[in-house]
Amino acid sequence: MPDTTLLVPTPDGPADAFAAFPEGGGPHPGVLMYSDAFGIRPALRAMARELAGHGYVVLVPNVFHRQGPTPVVELPDFIGEDDRPGLVARLMPFIEAHTPERTLADAGAFLSFLSARPEVAPGPVAVSGYCFGGLLAVRTAAAHPGTVAALASFHGPVHADGLDVLSGLRAEIHFGHAAGDLTPQALAGVNAALDAAGIAYTSEIYPGTVHGFTLPDTDAFDAGASGHHWDRLLALLGSALPAG
Repeated sequence: MPDTTLLVPTPDGPADAFAAFPEGGGPHPGVLMYSDAFGIRPALRAMARELAGHGYVVLVPNVFHRQGPTPVVELPDFIGEDDRPGLVARLMPFIEAHTPERTLADAGAFLSFLSARPEVAPGPVAVSGYCFGGLLAVRTAAAHPGTVAALASFHGPVHADGLDVLSGLRAEIHFGHAAGDLTPQALAGVNAALDAAGIAYTSEIYPGTVHGFTLPDTDAFDAGASGHHWDRLLALLGSALPAG
């Protein structure tokens, strides 16, 4: 798939980003993809290219651009059990500083930039996110109901800002929760909030999974669950923003 690196103007300076495009034709529906806290790296670029191959223009911004270009901490090729605590400790100040206000300042800029690209079809776009990026995707969709037609979050803390935020969503939704992240009781609360929103959604725990199960460069990766995530994501996008 064609791809490139870009600089996205934001209120706090330019954010570096990765973009992947379908082969030929167009324009195509747009997808704003938020990475996990480890940031843009070969595995995320490959996932963006995979999605672009199904007919979507995919923009992956560096959400920690205020701290520098991605990756903001040096990463090993494979993130294993011994690597994770140290990496998370180094990233935690950036995560904690990324307030809802900071998220939304960036979100408007990211959505405007994506929608203005000549390769992107007019009209609504989709937002997806992984881990911490799943929370950013929820915040973005809640703040831009007229722009975001589809929202997907995978092993993300989607209820971290409260269930009232979920009950105000207007996009079509898929939430894929890790079994290690969410109890069945907590899932019932999330789904009740989505019921209250009166929107089309699927929200489920992927059996036997741990946090990060979609990410192939980590020890959390689960090939079967990753395949299910692609099925769910493509079905959601096909319903809300059909490509081609």
